[in-house]
Amino acid sequence: MMTLAYRLRFLFAIGCLIGLSAAARGQSRVPAETLTLEQAVALALRDNSQIKNTELDVSKAGEELAATRTRRLPSFSFDIIGSQQLKPIDFTFERGVFGTFPGIGPIPSEDTRLSTPLKPTAIFITRVSQPLSQLYRVNLNLNQLKLKAEIAQEESRSKRQQVVRDVKRAYFAVLQTQSALESAAETVRLYKELDRLTGDYLAQRVVLRTESLDVKSRLAKSEYDTLTLTDQLDVQKQQLNMLLGRDVLTEFAVTEVPEADDLELDVVAARTRALQQRSEVREAQLKVKQSEGDRRIKKAEYIPEVSIGFQYIALRNFNSFIPGSYMNVGVTFTWEFFDWGRKKHELAEKGLTTEQAQNGVRDAERAVVIDVNDKFNKLRQARQLLKVSQLAQEASMEGVRVTTNRYKVQMSLLKDVLQAQTQLEQANHQWRQALLSFWTARAEFENATGEEK
Repeated sequence: MMTLAYRLRFLFAIGCLIGLSAAARGQSRVPAETLTLEQAVALALRDNSQIKNTELDVSKAGEELAATRTRRLPSFSFDIIGSQQLKPIDFTFERGVFGTFPGIGPIPSEDTRLSTPLKPTAIFITRVSQPLSQLYRVNLNLNQLKLKAEIAQEESRSKRQQVVRDVKRAYFAVLQTQSALESAAETVRLYKELDRLTGDYLAQRVVLRTESLDVKSRLAKSEYDTLTLTDQLDVQKQQLNMLLGRDVLTEFAVTEVPEADDLELDVVAARTRALQQRSEVREAQLKVKQSEGDRRIKKAEYIPEVSIGFQYIALRNFNSFIPGSYMNVGVTFTWEFFDWGRKKHELAEKGLTTEQAQNGVRDAERAVVIDVNDKFNKLRQARQLLKVSQLAQEASMEGVRVTTNRYKVQMSLLKDVLQAQTQLEQANHQWRQALLSFWTARAEFENATGEEK
């Protein structure tokens, strides 16, 4: 059993060690970057590759819409046909084929033969066509493309919400591991000093060998935990950097999570807000409009296609008796008046697709309500767990204080102090986990209501 003098020296050494540990943490090297949660979310919304791809999809839909608008305007085309005759084209006009006239005689007066020379010829064709009845279908297609662009925007919103949620999860995971690593490093420093002191006391035969081995075992376990947490933190930082759209090896540190607030949440208002903001519901509603538009387009196929057009044809290197050019203006009328019932069945199929889309809206709304209720319950549970862990932490801190005071007056043993310290470390760890679980649940709830921040 240790004497009173050794006990006092031991307590003094522990106090000095705690003070030196705090000073060492204060003098440690400042990381190259301190990343707040707001900064992480802003970086992800700006540089995340998945968000950029969805924004490109929105731009592609806009370009497709602009391209389709041009189909309402006249179309211009120019064709050139070049050829080389391999066999002459001969024309023979018999005597009097165009009639015989008094005072003139037969025309022609004798058989006349014309031959096309074997040389290259060319035909130039210029066409201008303006659709008329097709404009109705073109406008319907434009409405469909507008809906497609809106759906792309909703998909982009959904991806933004998903990335924000993933960034918050990854940020909280880094913060939890970083905090655990700091506690583990402090524990290692404590056990190293304890190992040195117990070694001295063992040499003086004032402690048992089993106590020395217990300290060494705790030290080895703490060093293993520190190594594991260091590797885990590196991987988590790389994953967060990837979400932020930057070099995965960028070094940074995260800031402490703020304390939980006492914000009262109205689940009814949250459900209403989610039904208005969730991209799944908006996208399902747009798909209903899209399916209705497909049905109108299919129904428009019953309308005949009418176009007005202008055509100019020029010939080169043909015989002079063939006109060198000619032009015309005309109307094109196309109507498939009998199709064996094909359009009728296709129209019915579009109607069934609309019913499916309407069912999808109801399913999406129900799924959102369930998701909001689930996330609300988990947030409420996390808030209660945080209160429990806070009380357990306060109880452990009081236990360490009482045990230390009893040890000073030789009413408790060293193992009691170590056990109380271990319980406090566990309580601190559980409190950190409960706090981070609360903010993770808060992030999940905000995502469930359709928030994009």
